[in-house]
Amino acid sequence: MRGTRPLSSLSAVAVALLVAGCGGQAADHTAASGPAAQGFPVTLSNCGVQSTYQRPPQRAVSLNQHATEVMLSLGLERSMVGTGYLDDKILPEYQAAFDSVKVLSKEYPSFETLLAAEPDFVYGGFTSTFAEKEGRGRPAFTKAGINTHLNIEACPGGLVTMATIDEEIRTVAKIFGVPERAEQQVDKLHGTLDQVDGKLAGVAPVKLFVYDSGDKTAFTAGGKGIGDELIRRAGGVNLFADVDKPFGDVSFEQVAERAPEVVVIYDYGDQPVEDKKKFLLAHPALKDVPAIKNQRFAVLPLSSTVLGVRVPAAVESLARQIHPDRFR
Repeated sequence: MRGTRPLSSLSAVAVALLVAGCGGQAADHTAASGPAAQGFPVTLSNCGVQSTYQRPPQRAVSLNQHATEVMLSLGLERSMVGTGYLDDKILPEYQAAFDSVKVLSKEYPSFETLLAAEPDFVYGGFTSTFAEKEGRGRPAFTKAGINTHLNIEACPGGLVTMATIDEEIRTVAKIFGVPERAEQQVDKLHGTLDQVDGKLAGVAPVKLFVYDSGDKTAFTAGGKGIGDELIRRAGGVNLFADVDKPFGDVSFEQVAERAPEVVVIYDYGDQPVEDKKKFLLAHPALKDVPAIKNQRFAVLPLSSTVLGVRVPAAVESLARQIHPDRFR
């Protein structure tokens, strides 16, 4: 864990507000002086938290790769004062922009470190970004006068699809007053998907099992995350779409019963893909599974399988791996 830095005067004020316990769930942050920017104020409800933006954030912090890359895809690096917690290398097209933003910590920074950056906005990719037990709960930021936004895959109102990604990109762009950039990005992402759709026209779907991690049970992609849509768009069928959340544990016996034709391995962390393959190939419950007998594996980086700008490219990558004949 990184040590905390001395708090600036602005951060000290934020801490004082936190200690005083002022404010409620709905945030109306009006500390900045001057008239509201054109198109503002903007009031949004996000995962149960309502926030009002009098003007675009000028000192934003992004945490988690997919949140960071959404911001960079919208050209918002000049409005960022910090970032943290990557699972993979940043996409090459965003590297220069990313390098201009201070990295606050390798993983999640402490609440005090975040306050020391003097942010007016914190954007998180996972619910763990705003972990109450770590002192980073959204109410703590609200009380400190800081707006927050959580990637909506954490609290979907229905099925998570490409339309959900469009919504997330447009919402972030609206917060920063750059809606036209969102439309450019959405058009670009759908262009990739349209090309894949053309290649896969009439293809027979392949039965897939996602292996994220686990030895006693298998942590897999359920039906409530963008991973399920990704698989469908790539010409596959997620055999555990009936798991009623983005990710969940299933038994290896269940995997065997559903007989996947391909295993999709999510690549991240300290366990190499080859080690995951060896584990699955040696698992006694899986010995008669078609994917294991035929050693049919596909690989995707974890950062491509959560709700963000990488998803269309991941659809293409998976489609090429499970339907190679369509991309010759």
